[in-house]
Amino acid sequence: MNDIFATLESEVRSYSRTWPTTFDRAVGSYLYDVDGTGYLDFFAGAGALNYGHNNPALKQKLLDYIARDGVTHGLDQATKAKAEFLESFNSNVLQPRGLNYKVQFPGPTGTNSVESALKLARKITGRESIISFTNAFHGMTLGSLSVTGNSMKRGGAGIPLVHATPMPYDDYFDGQVPDFLYFERMLEDSGSGLNEPAAVIVETLQGEGGINSSRPEWLRGLYDLCQKHGILMIVDDVQMGCGRTGPFFSFEEAGIQPDIVCLSKSIGGYGMPLAVTLIKPEHDVWEPGEHNGTFRGNNPAFVTASEAFRLYWSDDELEKSTIAKGERVGQVLEEIAAEHGGAIAKGRGLARGLGFEDTNVAGKVSKAAFDRKLLMETSGPSSEVLKIMPPLTVSDEELEKGLAIVRDSVKSVLA
Repeated sequence: MNDIFATLESEVRSYSRTWPTTFDRAVGSYLYDVDGTGYLDFFAGAGALNYGHNNPALKQKLLDYIARDGVTHGLDQATKAKAEFLESFNSNVLQPRGLNYKVQFPGPTGTNSVESALKLARKITGRESIISFTNAFHGMTLGSLSVTGNSMKRGGAGIPLVHATPMPYDDYFDGQVPDFLYFERMLEDSGSGLNEPAAVIVETLQGEGGINSSRPEWLRGLYDLCQKHGILMIVDDVQMGCGRTGPFFSFEEAGIQPDIVCLSKSIGGYGMPLAVTLIKPEHDVWEPGEHNGTFRGNNPAFVTASEAFRLYWSDDELEKSTIAKGERVGQVLEEIAAEHGGAIAKGRGLARGLGFEDTNVAGKVSKAAFDRKLLMETSGPSSEVLKIMPPLTVSDEELEKGLAIVRDSVKSVLA
């Protein structure tokens, strides 16, 4: 069966090269190939499967909806499924956190949300320039790519990527330079040549950039700087939202309320395409249809999302569990790093990483783990970080099994 992919599918494919088997079924924290071999999943659809594969409670809601001929494709028409999504999201997520946002459905993927956020920020302020950060990743369409750091991905654009200026992310200079020294000096110096920014866009924890976690005080400092200079703050929570770091939003610990928030990946609950852009009401200045997309209203995803909000966000049980499991992963990674020089444990919640000085190691460990039936990807500008992101619903037993494989795989590569 693998021959069909090599014969007909584009050379652009990547994960199928990393994990050379053909998958057929998936349940909870496991993927099964066509031979029935089970692989423990510490990848979780790059953060799109926070509640696991084919979560039975969400699946039943979906089956019931399809069986009664519920609307599947609805553009941005008013549907019962969308109304229930908005009500459930508001009552289970926004209101308990004291957050007041309008909800935009920009299109089905994370980059759709980012594109809409950038367009809206420019419309609100009348400015063009966006501030992004070193090692950021925000998507593969041109606007999102302009605020992405990775040179290989940027190179794929084929045209100049303009109207965006990178600034140093938290601890970019290893604590040797005060936070925002360069950024604030550029903003306040009329001779700096920095165009007045419409917005900054930031991930509170950079997933693709190498599991780089910002400190709450750094985020608060950035928020205060934006407020001082009339710059909108966009938080890209596509990969780190929906509970990946513990709280529903990754910025909650910092106590800030961004002007615009981008969500996708696990927002649909079941792994189906869905994205939303959250907008402070005073910033909702769109004209009807000014930003749209054919698949912005994925009603089956509304159904599973609504149930996920009810099941997992009507209390703080999942949040506490994610933080506790994350601390266990962090503990094991610290132990592994102590055993092997040149390794560093990174991340928070259940977005964790093990970085290596030798940029060839993480890829070899990922392959060794695959040979031991564990799926993990790498991240960072040189793929130097082993990235550990299991479903948030992973059991303690599954977590320990996976961590034992991680330990064994690192040992086998570095022995």
